[in-house]
Amino acid sequence: MLALSDDQTTAVDALLRWFETDTKSKKYISLGGYAGTGKTTIISVIRNKLHTINKRLRVAFVSYTGKATRVLESRLSERSIILKTDSVSTIHALIYTPIVNEKEEIVGWKKKEKIEYDLIIMDEASMVDGIIWNDLLSFTIPIIAVGDHGQLPPIQGNFSLMAKPELILTHIHRQAEKNPIIGLSIQAREHGYIRPGNYSSLVKKFTPTDPDFHMEMQEALENYHDDTLVLCGYNSTRKRLNRSIRNSLGFEMIEPTSGDRVICLRNNHEHHIYNGMLGTVNNIKPAGDNWFEAEIKMDDGDIYNGHISREQFESDTALNFTDKRSKVMAGDLFDFGYALTVHKAQGGQAKKVVLFEERFKKMSDQQWRRWLYTAVTRAEEELIIFGT
Repeated sequence: MLALSDDQTTAVDALLRWFETDTKSKKYISLGGYAGTGKTTIISVIRNKLHTINKRLRVAFVSYTGKATRVLESRLSERSIILKTDSVSTIHALIYTPIVNEKEEIVGWKKKEKIEYDLIIMDEASMVDGIIWNDLLSFTIPIIAVGDHGQLPPIQGNFSLMAKPELILTHIHRQAEKNPIIGLSIQAREHGYIRPGNYSSLVKKFTPTDPDFHMEMQEALENYHDDTLVLCGYNSTRKRLNRSIRNSLGFEMIEPTSGDRVICLRNNHEHHIYNGMLGTVNNIKPAGDNWFEAEIKMDDGDIYNGHISREQFESDTALNFTDKRSKVMAGDLFDFGYALTVHKAQGGQAKKVVLFEERFKKMSDQQWRRWLYTAVTRAEEELIIFGT
């Protein structure tokens, strides 16, 4: 029998009580937990206990991004939690259906009229925006929203499910305490400062006073691969890092080409792409002075086909938030995706993270702690930090 901490036991009891007695008056309940507090354990225990109560119960496990969904499915499968009546998918796959043309090409998406589940358990709830959340609520199915309340809020708007979660996990478990990345996340969350040094062979922080600072930085960028996240604060830094990484990978063209990593910068529900999604260019060619016609394999497995703005690449900011917005509504916005700002990396993780600490002058101490904590917790195995 799995031993639960006191706060886990309290959370399980509250979740079961809500589902058995309170879903008619309260359609969702939120659970926040820091990295290492056992959020996946809670999900597993709840699913097992609900199965003993009702063996016909149908649960939809969802997350915002394809990668986060695959991680959730892997963790639940290891514990044999997913039952035949259950599903694991992105939120978008659960509640939207594709619109297909005569050539059987997906040309858009629309919200489904009905979904056949008794409960939705949503992971990584901290990055869900208000539009998606309202669409999810419209199916009137009870929802358990689970996320990390220490992370940054969603990229767009003022909505945040994890701003004040009803239930909170704070106890870091013994196994997680041994993980140096969890240790650094605690430093970030509690102090807003990570001490320089070697925490393991894979977890290190360098400062400019280190004699190997520039050599380590160059090596980290030259060793970039698709399962690496290079993170920073400023868009100007992101642009320089993208150029440096592209050069080290042998890309000679300034404009995007086949094989380039790209990031989506604006939601388009019809094309099933969302701000922050990453992908790799399969094919791309000019389509007039202002557009590319592109085929992009998104990291969640979907294939994007459409027109993307030429001007967006190497731009200082997303054109969606400038006076050029009306001129770029006819297509989609992508940019090079080798280096990302931490805000754009929300909800994503990678085996290796290379982090450049950059604090905006107007950031409060609390905002900085959230920024640094979010950055550190993107790393699964390897974390290299370059401080100032």
